[in-house]
Amino acid sequence: MASPRKKTIRTIAQQRTPCPEQDAKARARNFDEVSLGYGLEEALREAERCLQCADEPCVRGCPVGIDIPAFIQKIAEKHLHGAYDIITDTNLLPSVCGRVCPQENQCEGVCTVGDTLEPVAIGRLERFVGDTAIREGWANVPYIEPNGLKVGVVGAGPAGMACAADMAKAGCEVIVYEAFHQPGGVLKYGIPDFRLPNDVIDAELRKLEALGVRFECNTLVGRLFTIEQMLTEMGFAAVFVGTGAGYPSFMGIPGESLNGVLSANELLTRCNLMRARDFPNFDTPLQPGRHVAVIGAGNTAMDALRVSLRLGAESVHCIYRRSRTEAPARVEEIHHAEQEGVDFHWLTSPVEILGHGDGTVRALRCVKMELGEPDASGRRKPVVIAGSEFEFACDAVVFAIGTNANPILGQTCKLGLDKRGYIATDDALRTSIVGVWAGGDIVTGAATVIQAMGAGRRAARSMKAWLGLRDSDAVYGAAGPDGTLFGIAREEHGAARLRVA
Repeated sequence: MASPRKKTIRTIAQQRTPCPEQDAKARARNFDEVSLGYGLEEALREAERCLQCADEPCVRGCPVGIDIPAFIQKIAEKHLHGAYDIITDTNLLPSVCGRVCPQENQCEGVCTVGDTLEPVAIGRLERFVGDTAIREGWANVPYIEPNGLKVGVVGAGPAGMACAADMAKAGCEVIVYEAFHQPGGVLKYGIPDFRLPNDVIDAELRKLEALGVRFECNTLVGRLFTIEQMLTEMGFAAVFVGTGAGYPSFMGIPGESLNGVLSANELLTRCNLMRARDFPNFDTPLQPGRHVAVIGAGNTAMDALRVSLRLGAESVHCIYRRSRTEAPARVEEIHHAEQEGVDFHWLTSPVEILGHGDGTVRALRCVKMELGEPDASGRRKPVVIAGSEFEFACDAVVFAIGTNANPILGQTCKLGLDKRGYIATDDALRTSIVGVWAGGDIVTGAATVIQAMGAGRRAARSMKAWLGLRDSDAVYGAAGPDGTLFGIAREEHGAARLRVA
């Protein structure tokens, strides 16, 4: 039998397979998902564009190391459950990551096909597999032998979910504490349904519950009890902190205390998690403006802009002090916002929010900018153009210029913090308190969903080693002459917590 002909750049489809979307005018007034996803025919066509490269740059570009060529090959063979098995070896949330990960900066950004043509649509294929699994009810629940150890996870976002899953598979009793009334973290409160539907998040969360993970919501660690109490009175053998970084930043310009000024976090949390978008069925207070200015141009800013349109704003403006080229948002998100009617003001910076006599917003005063020499981040520094001040009318201003670590944990326990107020860890994500690990945005600052998940998994590996649990990814290590005690590798010894009288 002749071997299959090797694919080359010339023999594959030259354009990536388009993904159907809602019409821009219609979707700008509803919260239904914008991207409709691939069907089987589109997925098969796109899977054939993968060259199955020997050096696999896409795998190295993925923060959790998904075997991307292998799962795409399974799609091409129409073995979709096999593709799901490969993805979920390292990523429990394919439907989530396929929608919200910035693949263009990760796996797709280093795709060999992308050197010449459009890269393989890895994210769309991952979403296709994840959605198929949800629709068909697939779940990979291994046999789990309980080991009698109890592990606590603080925060039910991507980092906490990934850590919880790995510790549950290792046989631990895992309890996840979440401050909000629903688990999911930033996936639930920060990302609107038109990008990531709630039912997709809930379906992925059910897979964690099938592993035995228990979620305790409405539980604010640091107020109801402390990290130290978890390790002592509450009997946890180890704790992982993945609380994210949801404390909003402001600019400190005049007028920020006016009624009508809020953070993107507040707007999105009220709209998404507290369902203000469904008023009056959900009686959540939210007064959307008719003319809204959003400051910033990241993915959170795009979400705030597009949510404001769907809440009924007549005009929505994006204010950003650099050019479109430097905007940190995904290209797709900016494109969608433009299609829906957002007005972009590039090279523009606010200097004051102006109010009416009753304390409400009436306008935003701005200056025009030009780009100078690169700053410490490598991007060209914006410089004010003299005499360029102007103002335009608006009745709501939303700040989407980044977030910081919430100070509650740092104020209520002895966790060491870095100079920015984030939790300090070593390379294994161990904190200054023995038995406590941390990862995700609370350590690095704002990053991506898949990077947070990678941190959660990395912490879980370190936690298992410290607890003396066998890690199936590395069964036998090379022990040196002094690497064992009574025949057992030192890193596999269990830890006992002692209290000195």
